[in-house]
Formats: sequence, C-alpha cells, structure tokens
Amino acid sequence: MNLALIVQLLSGAVGGNLAGGLLKQYDLGTLGNSIAGILGGGVGGQLLGMLVPALGAAAAGGGMDIGSILAQVAGGGIGGSALLVIIGVIKQMVAGAPAK
Repeated sequence: MNLALIVQLLSGAVGGNLAGGLLKQYDLGTLGNSIAGILGGGVGGQLLGMLVPALGAAAAGGGMDIGSILAQVAGGGIGGSALLVIIGVIKQMVAGAPAK
C-alpha cells in the first residue's frame, strides 16, 4: 500500500467523523462515520488524483512533497465527508424521515 492511499484513508476517516460531529442529522455513530469516511476518502482521493494528473503522478512516483500530501488530505477529507452525508440522506429516506 502506498503512502498516498494511506493518507487518503486516514483523512477520510477524520473527515467522516468531523462531518458526523458537525452534522448531527447525518451522524452514523463513530464506527459508521469512520467506515463511510474511509471509503469516501479512498474514492475521493483517487478521483482527485485522476482529475489533477500532476498530483496522481507525484504520488505514484513516490514524489510526496508537501503540496501533494495536502492535496491527498483535502481529497480524502472531502470525499469522506461527502460520502457520509450521502449515506446519511439515504438512511433518512429509507427510514421515512424527511431530509433536513
């Protein structure tokens, strides 16, 4: 496993838990927030790497400078937060509760 993916997964877990703490209506509990965040962080970080080829190439080549690491953290955190909210909305829809 490469360093960029590890950074994305950890950032996703943090982003998912932050989003769950700030947006209580979408909170899935610590474990649920972490799992959603990890999955979203991995996907979000990979998408960012595909959309910004320079970041993906730097991470794949082992050239992890501070800019590349910050981009991985941002992509992972945003991806983790976004997936948590998406899952929270779906959970509310299935339960029949109105989305807030």
